[in-house]
Amino acid sequence: MTTELRLPAIEIKQGKRRLYTFSVDGKLIGQFATVSRVKREEGDLTGYQRPEQLAHIDEIRTFIESESPMLPNAVVIAFDKSVRFEADSAGPKNAYARTGEIVVPLDPSRADHERPGFIVDGQQRVAAIREASVKSFPICVSSFIAGSVREQTEQFILVNSTKPLPKGLIYELLPSTDALLPLQLERRKLPSTLVTMLNNRDGSPLYRSIKTATNPDGHVKDNSLLRLIEHSLSDGVLYVFRVRDGGLPDVEAMYRVLSDFFRAVIHTWPEAWKLPPKKSRLTHGAGIAGLGFLMDSIAHRHGLRKIPSKGQFAADLAAMKPDCHWTEGYWDFGSRKPRWDELQNTPKDIEAVVQYLAARFKRRVARVS
Repeated sequence: MTTELRLPAIEIKQGKRRLYTFSVDGKLIGQFATVSRVKREEGDLTGYQRPEQLAHIDEIRTFIESESPMLPNAVVIAFDKSVRFEADSAGPKNAYARTGEIVVPLDPSRADHERPGFIVDGQQRVAAIREASVKSFPICVSSFIAGSVREQTEQFILVNSTKPLPKGLIYELLPSTDALLPLQLERRKLPSTLVTMLNNRDGSPLYRSIKTATNPDGHVKDNSLLRLIEHSLSDGVLYVFRVRDGGLPDVEAMYRVLSDFFRAVIHTWPEAWKLPPKKSRLTHGAGIAGLGFLMDSIAHRHGLRKIPSKGQFAADLAAMKPDCHWTEGYWDFGSRKPRWDELQNTPKDIEAVVQYLAARFKRRVARVS
């Protein structure tokens, strides 16, 4: 049976949009709003929240149970179109605000994901209030009515992009939004799209190998691949495809180049590729950076307008095998000879690996050309 929760609210105009601010007992929020945790269903991204952080929730819960708690920041909730605002015709109003009631349908028979509200910001606070040993705890809510999950996702990105959230979560969400983003995020949208394709397309050599918010068991960090792709987009083989017909990037061509290259990598070092970074520097940040250099160098060698095939990538990588010490041995950097597992994901070690591979590649290519 559906009932209605009616709460005094203020409607605020922001351009063409409307915000609704109201107060509610935090323990009631679970009746009409839920958390859409980020996940994939048949390869498609759904949801947009991070998993609950139990330690942080426990800290907030303890504070709420203290003598004089206060949570001044508003929880942000995105409502679907079943929620409405009824203005008070007799109430005070001005050019940008008016009073009234926010009307939220309540139906206990509806499944969690069917509730009319989704928590965009404040997940941990709501969970802490839910668990706290207090009878009630009123909080402020700032809400808006969204037309789709895509719109809710866009607001989640914009609200949280400046907060200390896991960057991997933000980057994984980028391909699913068309919102106007801060420049730093906009620059990562194309690399994030390619990482998503590599990680989730059937037949991809990196299928489910990349560690992301929705694939925590992957053994190659998403940020390492993002850096590889960003560098290639600015100075390497992927740059060729940045502007095609209509002024848009040829994403499918970029995906094919990356797929062919990583198939060649796996063919060349099959055992090292299977291992996590602690056991193989091939899947480590420094190793991925080195692979990015090799991909672009091989493409330059064959001519960027004639992108190398998997076989050509594999032939040049095979020539480099004696010089690469991913799982054993020592790297010869001249003044320094670190053991394979002493390489760290630091600018100093990454630069050392890239310079070493550059010198060796030049020497090996001269021999096989």
